[in-house]
Amino acid sequence: MTISVIVPCYNEEESIPIFYEAMEKMNHQLREDLEYIFINDGSKDRTLAVLRQLSKQDRKVHYLSFSRNFGKEAALYAGLQHAAGDFVTVMDVDLQDPPELLAEMKAMLDMNPELDCVGTRRTTREGEPPIRSFFANLFYKLINKISQVEMVDGARDFRLMRRPMVDAILEVSEYNRFSKGIFAWVGFKTEYLEYKNVERVAGETSWNFWQLFNYSLEGIINFSDAPLNIAFLGGILSWILAFILMMVIIVRTLVFGDPTSGWPSLMTVILFIGGFQLLTIGILGKYIGKIFMETKHRPVYVIKEKSKSST
Repeated sequence: MTISVIVPCYNEEESIPIFYEAMEKMNHQLREDLEYIFINDGSKDRTLAVLRQLSKQDRKVHYLSFSRNFGKEAALYAGLQHAAGDFVTVMDVDLQDPPELLAEMKAMLDMNPELDCVGTRRTTREGEPPIRSFFANLFYKLINKISQVEMVDGARDFRLMRRPMVDAILEVSEYNRFSKGIFAWVGFKTEYLEYKNVERVAGETSWNFWQLFNYSLEGIINFSDAPLNIAFLGGILSWILAFILMMVIIVRTLVFGDPTSGWPSLMTVILFIGGFQLLTIGILGKYIGKIFMETKHRPVYVIKEKSKSST
């Protein structure tokens, strides 16, 4: 039995040797063969050179190098497509996904043949900026209310999956990808291991607040049409409000004969309706943009170089 370890990398030259060493130390606990698949997502440092050297030293190490930065979702998809193991796991190279949990995850799958996947879930967000933790919790509360797919708060991409689940995920070949939602959407039986947040071992995170915010918007748009429903209901409410105000203006004009009064309130209504229309157009634009990208049928990623042993 083989476990494929998918490891996306972006400017991680310092973390890769530490990650590899930590994985090799706990390899004996798994009693399975490991296959490493590192994805160089357009790194600007020496990440590719480190991967080349590591691949020469160990035949279990494979790498794919993108022609530019396509993002973590593309890297995960590429790793899943090239993974040949009976089990597949996704891990961050900065060791925020503790390797020692992998043996426990494999044991859970061995003990329960009905179980398809063991995921991990952070119970704390120590070390994160409070504002990021606040919006992360808010995102999970919101997405679980407006989406038909339940996403576990604090769940990581770090999970160990059986081959049938991986094959099902690969069937979802859409261009606009949100892996956390896809993992839940395919519907295989999953249990979660809880652990406390772990700091990076080296380097700096490439994720900032704005990128995480955009990523959360991707998740909402990809797995819910609630924003469209909100825009529709808002449009109806705006029309009703405008009709009521129109009746008020007509009655007041007939009674008081002063059509010029109420200019501030009229401008307020115009600005409100205009602003809501722009918001609605923006929501429609996001969904149309997604459709536009899907219809192009562009590849999710482009490989510039890969190790000789890669499939």
